Amino acid sequence: MAQDSSKADFWDVRYQNNVTPWDSAGLPAGFVGQAQARLQEKPQSRVLIPGCGTAYELAWLTAQGVEALACDFSPHAVARAKAAFPACADRILQADFFGPAVEAAWDWVYERAFLCALPPALAARYAQRMAALIPPGGVLAGYFFLRDQPKGPPFGTSLAELQQALSPCFKLEADHPVRGSLPVFAPDEHWLTWRRVAEV
Repeated sequence: MAQDSSKADFWDVRYQNNVTPWDSAGLPAGFVGQAQARLQEKPQSRVLIPGCGTAYELAWLTAQGVEALACDFSPHAVARAKAAFPACADRILQADFFGPAVEAAWDWVYERAFLCALPPALAARYAQRMAALIPPGGVLAGYFFLRDQPKGPPFGTSLAELQQALSPCFKLEADHPVRGSLPVFAPDEHWLTWRRVAEV
């Protein structure tokens, strides 16, 4: 198998071989409660789901009437998501999150198993891209893998490292440990909410 997780073929091989320990076969633990709280704050949120995989969350958000877009650069992931949720097929984009195809301002960028799938050297680029996509007042919120695990994926990180990467554009607003995570992430998944602030 190819070993560079920043490349689409790394993930294509894993989807082809059904080596997908990050796939929850449904909504991740605690997602509905957290998403409902987020949408109560701003019911008309525009939501972006990068590295969407099978895009279970997209289907749920769309069913709530939310304007959401999911993207993945793996053709096999996109094909899998479109086959699973044909009614949402037009909201599933094969695109590189860091490329020009993903644009516009998003009220909420939803994180799950995306940052931890990227080589740690891309953490600063991830933070810069999030700051470009989320206007002040919006949020980067979802599941973050807080573990000292430099070899991956999943690549672990710490809250201090996240603070360093995401400030001064984001402020940590909430930290909730996740119960019921998949074995590959348990017990070190946290639902974190980062509020986009105006740069100093």
